[in-house]
Amino acid sequence: MDRLKAPARLMIVSDLDHTMVDHHDKENLSLLRFNSLWEANYRHDSLLVFSTGRSPTLYKELRKEKPMLTPDITIMSVGTEITYGNSMVPDDGWVEVLNQKWDKNIVKEETSKFPELTLQAETEQRAHKVSFYIQKDKAQIVTKALSEALKQRGLDVKIIYSGGIDLDILPQGAGKGQALAYLLQKFKTEGHPPVNTLVCGDSGNDAELFSIPEYMVKNAQEELLQWHAENAKDNKKIIHATERCAAGIIQAIGHFSLGPNLSPRDVTDFSDCLLENVNPGHEVVGFFLFYEKWRRAEIENSEIYLSSVIANCCPSATYVHPTGIEQTLHNCINGLRGCYGDKQGKQYRVWVDQVLPTQIDSKTWLVKFDMWVLSGEEQHAARGTAIFSSKGESASDRLTWIRGHQTWIKGYEPKESSPFFG
Repeated sequence: MDRLKAPARLMIVSDLDHTMVDHHDKENLSLLRFNSLWEANYRHDSLLVFSTGRSPTLYKELRKEKPMLTPDITIMSVGTEITYGNSMVPDDGWVEVLNQKWDKNIVKEETSKFPELTLQAETEQRAHKVSFYIQKDKAQIVTKALSEALKQRGLDVKIIYSGGIDLDILPQGAGKGQALAYLLQKFKTEGHPPVNTLVCGDSGNDAELFSIPEYMVKNAQEELLQWHAENAKDNKKIIHATERCAAGIIQAIGHFSLGPNLSPRDVTDFSDCLLENVNPGHEVVGFFLFYEKWRRAEIENSEIYLSSVIANCCPSATYVHPTGIEQTLHNCINGLRGCYGDKQGKQYRVWVDQVLPTQIDSKTWLVKFDMWVLSGEEQHAARGTAIFSSKGESASDRLTWIRGHQTWIKGYEPKESSPFFG
């Protein structure tokens, strides 16, 4: 992953449930706002890290349910597993760290002596994590007694209580904070520490993250609010956001002046977004955002919009649909007149992921991206490439589309193919 070989302009480390993902937001608007901001302005030179208490199984389930981006790094199982990229390659060095003074069999033996503990599902039991449910009024007493019992058996463990019900037992060297510290030290040793790091969380298992610029979402849970009151109330590097979940992350980016914090989805005059045309990644995000808004009738049925999109295309530009049909981009865009508002009032969202521009020569850019569509209960996706040309020596000198090409991602083909862009 090339972006891991250079200092990241910004590294965001975010919890998922109730931080990046708002389970009370059925339209996923705050998450989609963050997605557009990240892909348009940050993906090409920054790092997105998801740090979750979820196991790989539950993490993958969440990705199927919500319009989530693909992170560069995934920290799972309360900081006991670190993986890289879409293929989730494990970090073997982290495994070696966690093996010190850890014996899962002894943990299972000692915890069996506490009837207050209810073992969680088998998918949540990992090589370096044993997880239980426990009633809130029993948590403190059991944690103290269990910690002493494991210490007497020669183990050095950490017990984390979060969410008012979850109790996780990990090696002392594990946890979200230690996993982040490991990554930061690794990047420093390799000569490319991130320029800025922002960490975001809402519950007790996020508390140890808060030692560098970070924020807590508005809907932070009781145990994290208590930690904040006792340890960080006057720390100017920590804010308790007034916005919920991903909207709070956007708020924190602006609060700490870490970079652009206006999502393309928040632009009030959408024609400005289409005309901005400032960089290849932004152009791809803006185009598919226009496509969603056009079909949802969230922008006016006006020739001004279609003309703006056509103006960004070379007259001879072509587009290859995932089905293999090729036609001019002008014809594709003109064809959108027939689908205006066909998704109005329906569950329909379009977002792009892994938008990565590469400069081919002084005036040409190749952009790779994944386009995702949520239509009703169905998600489908296409892998795409776009080629842009510029009149000047940089992408800011006005871009024009030269070619677009999409192919279905295996396992995410739609039941019925749209004649338009995926």
